[in-house]
Amino acid sequence: MDEEQLLDYEEEQDETQEQAKTIAENGDASKKIKGNYASIHSSGFRDLMLRPELLRAIIDCGFEHPSEVQHECIPQAILGMDIVCQAKSGMGKTAVFVLATLQQLTPVDGTVSVLVMCHTRELAFQISKEYERFSKYMPGTKVSVFFGGMPIKKDEETLAKNTPHIVVGTPGRLLALGRTGQLKLKNIKFFVLDECDKMIGDADMRHDVQEIFKMTPQEKQVMMFSATLPRELRVVCKKFMQEVSHLLKKKVFVLLLLCWKILSGLYLNFRDRRLCKHYGKNLFCIYWSGFLYIMAKT
Repeated sequence: MDEEQLLDYEEEQDETQEQAKTIAENGDASKKIKGNYASIHSSGFRDLMLRPELLRAIIDCGFEHPSEVQHECIPQAILGMDIVCQAKSGMGKTAVFVLATLQQLTPVDGTVSVLVMCHTRELAFQISKEYERFSKYMPGTKVSVFFGGMPIKKDEETLAKNTPHIVVGTPGRLLALGRTGQLKLKNIKFFVLDECDKMIGDADMRHDVQEIFKMTPQEKQVMMFSATLPRELRVVCKKFMQEVSHLLKKKVFVLLLLCWKILSGLYLNFRDRRLCKHYGKNLFCIYWSGFLYIMAKT
C-alpha cells in the first residue's frame, strides 16, 4: 500500500522534548501537563465529537485536553480509517483506539466486534481496564481479557456463557481460542495491535497474529500502535491494511453517516443556537476535510 493512503502518525520527538523542557524551566509543568501526557493540544475532547457517554467518562478521569497524538489520530480513527501510529510511551496511544472503537461500537449480543492484541498479559490487563474505565456509562458493553498462564477452560466458559463485545489478549491464547471455535472472529469490525513492533518483530508472535488475522473478515478497521517502529516493520504492518480501492466507498459512507448522526443530535439535543453554531462549525470542518481527503486519493 502507498504510504500516503492511510494515517501514518509519527511523533516529532525533538519538538515534544523541547516543549517539555521549556515548560519545566518555567516552573509550570504541574499546571500544563494533564493526565500524565507530555504534550497536550489546545482543543478540548468535546471538539472531537465523541458521544456523550465517553465525554462523561473522560471528565471523570480528569482529562481536559487531548494529547497531540490523540488530536491527530482520533478524528481519523472514528471515520473508520486504518492507522499506523508511532509515539513514545505516555502520549495516550491507548486512549486513541479505546475511544475510537467505543465511539463506533454498536454492541450485539453474542458477538465479538473489537479484537485487541498485545505482547504481554500485564499490558492486556491494563488495556481491558482502560476499556472498562471509558465505557462506564455505556451499560451492556462487555469486555474480557484472555492470556496464557491461566486455565483455558475458564476462558472457554466465559466466551460460551457471557460473550464479550470487546476482547483483549495475547496472540497465543487468542489463537488457541480461535482454533477451537470458542472465540468467534467472523464479525470482528475493529482489529487493533498495541506495541505492534513487539509482535510483528517476533517470528512466533507474527505467525499467530497472521493466523488470527485470517480468521477475521476482510472488511474491518485495522489500527496499529507502537512506541518504536523501525521502517522495515512499518512496511510489514501496512500489509495488514486494506487496499485503498476497498476503503474509498466505505469512507464516504461512514463520513456521511457520521455527519447525519451528529446533525440529528444537534437538532434534538442542542436547542440553544449558540451551541448549534459551535458544534455545527466543527462538523462542517470535519466533513470538508474528509471529503477533500477522499477526493484527493480517488
